[in-house]
Amino acid sequence: MTDPSPPPDATDLMTLVHEAVGGIELEPAEKREIWRFSQRELPYLRSQRTSYFILGSYRDPYIRRLRAVQNELTKQLGAYPFIMGDLLELPTERLNTFDIMFSLLATYSDYIVGVFEKESGGEAPELGEIDDPPYFDKAYVFPRDYSWVTDANLESKHHVIQAGLELTFTDDLSEEEAQSKIVSLVDRARNTGIEITDEEVLDVITKRVDEGEEPATYSWVHLNKFRKFELHERCFPWSTEEELRTAVAELPSPTPRPEWEESDEL
Repeated sequence: MTDPSPPPDATDLMTLVHEAVGGIELEPAEKREIWRFSQRELPYLRSQRTSYFILGSYRDPYIRRLRAVQNELTKQLGAYPFIMGDLLELPTERLNTFDIMFSLLATYSDYIVGVFEKESGGEAPELGEIDDPPYFDKAYVFPRDYSWVTDANLESKHHVIQAGLELTFTDDLSEEEAQSKIVSLVDRARNTGIEITDEEVLDVITKRVDEGEEPATYSWVHLNKFRKFELHERCFPWSTEEELRTAVAELPSPTPRPEWEESDEL
């Protein structure tokens, strides 16, 4: 394989890489591998297509939700939604490969989409990366079962479903007692103007019980980071895959844009 030559913007690329590795001096072979990775993956992010960098857990069943988001975005003409786990890994044994790849991909992507269902795993440090500059302004988070800790009354259909899930999974109630409380909960929500039915809540609960998926729980740190995105109207809680797909439709749509100048191409 022919060694790649430095790309036109090699200086900018290597600045990002040096920040990612903490200023460690790179060996010539490592630089060549980084240039090769850049030549292979970054052109997709510099095309006229709008790129969406999707973050989340690659383990089953969580990966299925990432695929659902990717498929939903693929339906949009001019979109390039991708998951880092699908890309060829940067082959360096000495360096922190993830940090380098993440830095390059997050920098050159148009949008970053984080899907969260738990507080552990690789997606936890990813959340810590995107809640501050330079990535915050183009990042959107989709936390499952999230609602901000508040004493306020029910505010939306999502809050009603979350309250129903908590009654089912956390309270020491019989099935009949839980169902009775859920019906009362829905009645109270409808009295405040929320359009929701008993069946909508019970269907979600039944499916979660059948699948053994208890409500997602998060640390106080996670909740505060989600709240930051929520205050900027870039946090979309969800309980079911259908809700997730619907929420993804709220993301900015691809827009035509000019090709990159030749000097900026890899």
